[in-house]
Amino acid sequence: MNYKNFALSVLSIAIATGCTTQPTKQINTHQWIQDKEYNLTILHTNDNHGNFWQNKYGERGMAARATLVNNIRNEVQAEGGSVLLLSGGDINTGVPESDLQDAEPDFIGMNMIGYDAMAIGNHEFDNPLDVLAKQAGWAEFPFLAANIYKNGERMFDAYKIFNKDGIKIAVIGLTTEDTANIGNPEFISELEFKDPKVEAKKVIAELKATENPDVIIAATHMGHYLNGDNGSNAPGDVQLARYLDEGDLDMIVGGHSQEPVCMESINQYADFKPGQDCKPDQQNGTDIVQAHEWGKYVGRADYTFINGDFTLQSYSLIPVNLKKKVKNADGKKVRVLIQDEIVQDQAVYDTLKPFQDKGQVALNIQIGATSDILQGERNVVRNNQTNLGRLIATAHMQRANADFAIMNSGGVRASIEAGDITYKDVLKVQPFANIITYVDMTGAEVMDYLNVVGTKMRDSGAYAQFAAIAMTVAGDHVTNVVIAGKALDTKATYRFTVPSFNAAGGDGYPNITAHPAFVNTGYVDAEVLKEYIQANSPINAADFTPQGEISYQ
Repeated sequence: MNYKNFALSVLSIAIATGCTTQPTKQINTHQWIQDKEYNLTILHTNDNHGNFWQNKYGERGMAARATLVNNIRNEVQAEGGSVLLLSGGDINTGVPESDLQDAEPDFIGMNMIGYDAMAIGNHEFDNPLDVLAKQAGWAEFPFLAANIYKNGERMFDAYKIFNKDGIKIAVIGLTTEDTANIGNPEFISELEFKDPKVEAKKVIAELKATENPDVIIAATHMGHYLNGDNGSNAPGDVQLARYLDEGDLDMIVGGHSQEPVCMESINQYADFKPGQDCKPDQQNGTDIVQAHEWGKYVGRADYTFINGDFTLQSYSLIPVNLKKKVKNADGKKVRVLIQDEIVQDQAVYDTLKPFQDKGQVALNIQIGATSDILQGERNVVRNNQTNLGRLIATAHMQRANADFAIMNSGGVRASIEAGDITYKDVLKVQPFANIITYVDMTGAEVMDYLNVVGTKMRDSGAYAQFAAIAMTVAGDHVTNVVIAGKALDTKATYRFTVPSFNAAGGDGYPNITAHPAFVNTGYVDAEVLKEYIQANSPINAADFTPQGEISYQ
């Protein structure tokens, strides 16, 4: 909000009361004092994806996050300021200990940390709606989404009003339209995901007419796309800021694209490393922030508010016990803290520990069975097409509704023996938590891609496993490519999946993340494989045995 609006407000009050001056502004019992400087700190996280517990290296975790947030609160409040803690959504999906318990420990942890509000993420719809309703009941903070409708009515509150030391703050929730495309149709078929930009404009107009807030913040799960170039993704935070009138939105606390939004200059990302300075994006008078993923960071934005002006003074992404590899005196690589250790909050630790233990036990529960061994032995899978490689690729392909699938052999870490299958077995096969990605390419582009990926050297992790495609590999090129029983058409369009590691250039695969039709689904590979095994068990291993579809000359 600007001083001009403040002045007009003061003027109207003065006329109504007959006063010539008005030292305070008061609307709907919310009040701030003219010429007084207020300090307001916005803390934020996003894309938690089940990471309520620290990882095996002692990084992240809600117990350490609680200590960090409480220390900041104490610091700010000691200096007379206020704190607001927001989440950009996607609490669900990613860590089995959380997934197996419907993310209950995550919401309990968020309650204990003291979150004020959360945007609904697309992964909040990975489960049936009754699970989401149960999660909303667990949460002691509101779920916000202005653009999700059911039976013509908003499914969640569009916004929440907060009063911080007399400053009236409106927080609007917005969710990516892509949820309609990448969510589970079984759970979202009755829902409508409207254009969040249009809904935001409506809500802001409503707020101005009924609440007249001093500050308006959008907690979003829409993604940050550099200079608004969203490719095949739905429009994100940059497009949102540009769509609105300048100054209508003070800040966007984002999520979904799972990156640290740190800028080098206008419309250029910085090469950000943990512990370094971070400058948020600014578009059309709106500050845009995002804190990467998994609770790796807590974003901290320190603002001043005076006479209606809300001004960012400093911003940082604070690592939560993140570590880096360095060589010790013996020349061996060891992990060391990037910043001083954040001690875990004992109450949070003690509360969440039983959930972690229970999740570990649940990993040993049977999820399916297989008629024969699913081969993932290193020296086999890196040299030959195997039934497990094809099974994994098929699961990915089905989840993304793709035409064929590619799986790097280095991402297959173990076999699954004949008989019962547990979730722990699945995690031994796929322990890296890669994300399922897909891209739509022309047949000509697919040929160029396969000439690189299909010819990767055997006996290496780059060697590719395939599903639903046949080809002949000769030297540095491929021929006789057949998809869905038909020869590849260079002018047709095909969709294929590939793990996020390889999509970003891992194993020497072409980096396709900048392709306009690239989509990161957010679904974790092990979870997708688990669901496929559950849905198709008992697995007939022979159904996935390669029949010479990939021929080498």
